[in-house]
Amino acid sequence: MMKYLFMLLFLIPLVKNYWMMKHSLMLMSFMFIYFYNYYNFIIPYNNMLGIDIFSYSLISLTYIIIFLMMMASYKVYINNDNLNKFSFIMLSMLLSLLMTFCSLNMFLFYLYFEMSLIPTLFLIFGWGYQPERVSAGYYLLFYTLFASFPLLLGIFYINLLVCSLDFWLILLDQVNIYLYLSLIMAFLFKMPIPFFHFWLPKAHVEAPISGSMILAAILLKLGGYGLIRVYMFIYDYSVMYNFIWIGLSLWGAFIVSFLCLFQVDIKSIIAYSSVAHMSLVICGIMNCSIYGFVGSLTMMIGHGFCSSALFCLANIIYERSHSRSLFINKGYMLSMPNLCMFWFILCSNNMSSPPSLNLLGEIYLINSIVSWDYMTFMFLGILSFMSCCYSIYLFSMTQHGYIYSGLSFYNSVNVREYLLILLHLIPLNFLIIKFDSFSMMI
Repeated sequence: MMKYLFMLLFLIPLVKNYWMMKHSLMLMSFMFIYFYNYYNFIIPYNNMLGIDIFSYSLISLTYIIIFLMMMASYKVYINNDNLNKFSFIMLSMLLSLLMTFCSLNMFLFYLYFEMSLIPTLFLIFGWGYQPERVSAGYYLLFYTLFASFPLLLGIFYINLLVCSLDFWLILLDQVNIYLYLSLIMAFLFKMPIPFFHFWLPKAHVEAPISGSMILAAILLKLGGYGLIRVYMFIYDYSVMYNFIWIGLSLWGAFIVSFLCLFQVDIKSIIAYSSVAHMSLVICGIMNCSIYGFVGSLTMMIGHGFCSSALFCLANIIYERSHSRSLFINKGYMLSMPNLCMFWFILCSNNMSSPPSLNLLGEIYLINSIVSWDYMTFMFLGILSFMSCCYSIYLFSMTQHGYIYSGLSFYNSVNVREYLLILLHLIPLNFLIIKFDSFSMMI
């Protein structure tokens, strides 16, 4: 693991060179994915770092998404919009996320978990679009911090009880409702659980393309990863109270799915659909079954690629029409027919079509949730139907109809943008061949 940390540190002098930076990140992502094919180990010279299948999967996703963020942010390079600072923020974000997923010590995990918020804020403040980005950044900051301070107090209390903060050594006999809430609320707000999700659409709408990609693909997954880690030692207590969060998630996802159909901003639709998908992940983790954990991991990886690619498609349109409104962005089947195919495939993957990872994740999750209580099938059926509705709505509104007469562009999509979408699509639709890797814990 140390070699990857040193590689990141030695990349700092390359922040001025966009191409070297991008290709170095690509090389690092391939190195990590192909050379770390053993999943369970603790680093021998430092027992605070280690990797299992959850860490490996999410670190691999992080490497790929950071590289694709650099590729998507070509406009920053063209306009020389503080390129050095932008590249440095990318590196600091990669470092904080890498350490978050590697940490076995709970305090270190909390430290890097909060540290990953700072580069995201800088991305929104520095490269966001409208003046409202300041309020969106505050929403993101205070929602997260409001739930995170109780987590810090809970960590100190655990250290007082068991004199250890190692995830594998914490054995709690006396869990109470306050400790339980302090340990899970930060992660539920981060995912986000419905009714505490209001920071997410605001942050997505105001963030640049790189900010939207990292928010959708990685930062939402920090919550799921944290919940899985915490349930290693509060499992016995949580079984009694998890029905609250499962009920809240299912009901919230039901409402949010209908909200998707009322949106007129392309980014808002994708952001609200992320909330609905992550609600299923919360339900899978909360029922504390092996199928739930496997399905949650698979769904997190699939949703990371799918939502990131949809934000890239929305950005390709935005860079040409300078609007995200569905009233203006119509009829792209005529002006960008090749891109229409990618829109169709990704909207299909968003409603969990085969052979995407989303389908595999939903099969696992629906099995685990219905096994927990068979009455949930009514909500799950409506959620599956509504995911189909808002995905078709997004596709048909952007691709069909007449091109808005006020638009005077007909510049075609370039190779970089095709490659960007393709590099999302290939892992999303071909990783299902290696689904046995995600189910190694069974």
